[in-house]
Amino acid sequence: MRQDIRVKPESRGSQTVEARAPGRQAPADSISLRGVGHSYGELQTLDRIELELPAHGVLGLVGPSGCGKSTLLELVCGLRAPGSGTIEVGGATGAAERLARCAFMPQRDLLLPWYSAIDNAALALRNQGMGRREARAAAAGLFERFGLEGFEASRPEELSGGMRQRVAFLRTLIAGKPVLALDEPFASLDAITRAEMQEWLAAALRADPRTVVLVTHDVEEALYLSDRVAVLSARPARIVAELSGPAPRAADRDAAVTDPAFVAAREEALHALRGS
Repeated sequence: MRQDIRVKPESRGSQTVEARAPGRQAPADSISLRGVGHSYGELQTLDRIELELPAHGVLGLVGPSGCGKSTLLELVCGLRAPGSGTIEVGGATGAAERLARCAFMPQRDLLLPWYSAIDNAALALRNQGMGRREARAAAAGLFERFGLEGFEASRPEELSGGMRQRVAFLRTLIAGKPVLALDEPFASLDAITRAEMQEWLAAALRADPRTVVLVTHDVEEALYLSDRVAVLSARPARIVAELSGPAPRAADRDAAVTDPAFVAAREEALHALRGS
């Protein structure tokens, strides 16, 4: 397996990852959940969830296993319909309209093993009707920025775990949708690679801001990457605490997570989880 865990530093002046038609600007979207509940038959998973997320805000969702975090993410994206309450993404309430505004990244990278890295990254554009050559060219221009230069022709089995996640994230961003729904994107990585990927993702979002909903079991990850963190209770999930991410966050992850304000916020989140 080829190993490369380089993480490229970013700045707001970097090339955007969106492959948009000339003159077309994807709108920045806010998210609103009011009284949202959901059940699977008689099993109630969500209970009166209330959330507001402004455009380009990053919201982290943490909670016990099985409490409904992933279900909540699927509801936001229009992959499921809420049993009660309303969900708006950019003012749209219908499932199809919400889905059109959201790019969903599941826990597993789901790269196609018979595709090269560049063809996997370009898949979102191919699904939008773009030709293979044009889609590959759009993705190729971003491989250096994503720390993937030189691996364009590699198959997924030739890539390290961190590189596979970067290909999957590039595929998600290149779709050009204003809302990113990330479901435990780094859960399968080892601790060192996971920390590097968190730092890399924070830089990527500084360079190309999006509205983001991030599901994670890792309180430290949520606080480092998010502007706000919602702590959910055990099923049926309710919001038991909302915390602001410590600001300003240092670009260097080690400096950020050892800052006293960050440590205090982490302890508050963990206390809320234990009490839920």
